[in-house]
Amino acid sequence: MPGTGSKPWIVGMTGASGAVYGVRLCQVLLDSGVDVHLVVTDAGWRVLKDEMGWSLSDRQAALEEHFGGRGGKLRVHAVKDIGASIASGSFRTAGMVIVPCSMGTLSAIARGASDNLLERAADVILKEGRPLLLVPRETPLHAIHLENMLILARMGVKIVPAMPGFYHLPSTLQEAVDFMVGKVLDLMDIEHDLYTRWGEHEHERASDPNRPD
Repeated sequence: MPGTGSKPWIVGMTGASGAVYGVRLCQVLLDSGVDVHLVVTDAGWRVLKDEMGWSLSDRQAALEEHFGGRGGKLRVHAVKDIGASIASGSFRTAGMVIVPCSMGTLSAIARGASDNLLERAADVILKEGRPLLLVPRETPLHAIHLENMLILARMGVKIVPAMPGFYHLPSTLQEAVDFMVGKVLDLMDIEHDLYTRWGEHEHERASDPNRPD
């Protein structure tokens, strides 16, 4: 697992549905000792309230409740703070994940806009050649959505649609969420045990001396 000496990751959360993915990713990163720089858009805060029941009257208390007491350090940046550390390429990070990523944010990044800190941080990641992962959550997709994804994919951005798999036979919503977050962590090259990988059960059966023939 990465230690506290590792470079931090930037995590952005937008107003797309799927706030649970971003929350879970932050929790796993922090539990792994990875420092996180978090940026939540205004619409993202609204989704945290609507989908996860977060109280927005005291955002700091909500952040402490869900992210406090873990191994890594959490630094939260206001989305309008264009002068924050992550707005500069000289501030070293391991990369950035936007989860969930709205189509509006994806479009802005594809077109080189930097109207807020989240967009600016993503633009910095691109210009510095660092890993950028986007987890869009929208359906159906029209041609503009797909064209914007193609623009970014051709630049090396990892497009990771929120499409949970079911070959690991999830029995709870949490297991489906963990599968999706685990796929993101794989692309971040961070070890985890959030889901059973394809073939692992076969390996366990093959190594069991009491297995039936």
